[in-house]
Amino acid sequence: MSLKSQRRLAAQVLKVGANRVWIDPERNEDVEVAITREEIRKLVHEGVIKALPKKGISRVRARALHKKKKKGLRRGPGSRTGTARARISKKEAWMRRIRALRRRLREWKAKRAVTESSYRRLYTLASSGVFSSIAEMERYAKAHDLWRKR
Repeated sequence: MSLKSQRRLAAQVLKVGANRVWIDPERNEDVEVAITREEIRKLVHEGVIKALPKKGISRVRARALHKKKKKGLRRGPGSRTGTARARISKKEAWMRRIRALRRRLREWKAKRAVTESSYRRLYTLASSGVFSSIAEMERYAKAHDLWRKR
């Protein structure tokens, strides 16, 4: 009572893999006597043989992970591959740093916290890569007394 050849024929007729062919267990005898493609087509028409739907891959877990990563989670040292420079290029790091420094300098100038000459001096120092952060630039300005006297 092997339906191997019927399953193979049905797979060819339905244009699916043999594993996706469903044969009605109630009508096994009818399928067993069907040995031609025409008979298989007739059984498909009757609904005795059907093609099962394709199995999809659920994106539920992927969406949950994406949501967490957007929040900044799952980015610890255990999840990292590649060196720091591979993850953020040297140029990208420089652009982030210099833009932050120049933004802070513009704020100071607008608030009149520094004079025009000190602003220019700090700007050129920032451009030449002296400061690695805003905090360092603030320490430098304090140490060298570059704040405007009130």
